[in-house]
Amino acid sequence: MDKKPPYQAVLDEVGPRLRRLRVKRGLTLTALSEVTGISKSTLSRLESGQRRPSLELLLPLASAYHVPLDDLVGAPEVGDPRIRLTPRSLPDGGTFVPLTRSPGPLQAYKMVIFDRGAEPDYRTHEGYEWLYVLDGRLRLVLAEHDLVLGPGEAAEFDTRLPHWFSSADGRPVEILSLFGRQGERMHVRAKPRARLRPPSSGVGGEGRKS
Repeated sequence: MDKKPPYQAVLDEVGPRLRRLRVKRGLTLTALSEVTGISKSTLSRLESGQRRPSLELLLPLASAYHVPLDDLVGAPEVGDPRIRLTPRSLPDGGTFVPLTRSPGPLQAYKMVIFDRGAEPDYRTHEGYEWLYVLDGRLRLVLAEHDLVLGPGEAAEFDTRLPHWFSSADGRPVEILSLFGRQGERMHVRAKPRARLRPPSSGVGGEGRKS
């Protein structure tokens, strides 16, 4: 037995849907024919499934019923393209909001970092991270580097290096983070006028003595 293509089930429902809509509106085939210019026999065969629905038939019907074309054909809903921003708590203070909703090599986050004290609690893990400070002052301790980044400054580093960051002045810091779990790096096509980081360190900002 031949299997029907996926769209055939949608087409099969068009006729009964058109009939239910006409009955609900209290229209006869004759009245609908006068409004749409489609013959009564064609409308009857369309509702019974004997006539294949086409755009030239469905458009005047949608106009007569004052409904979107999708309502006539029962088009499946598409996924909501908007990203639902749901803040989550960081284990050592602060919040983060995922800005990407599907898995991939690079993930984007907006983070709010609070004061985590003066003594670094180093972390290491697989990956590569790019940080950009939106507001506030971020203290980043990366291996032997101890830096303070202000708004508009960025840092990128291999997260296998011991690292830790916190608010530099006790106030919350807002940052954007791009993180590649397998070590993927962000690629920038436009060459910046001035480098924010020395080639050897991979970070940008003012140094701070521990």
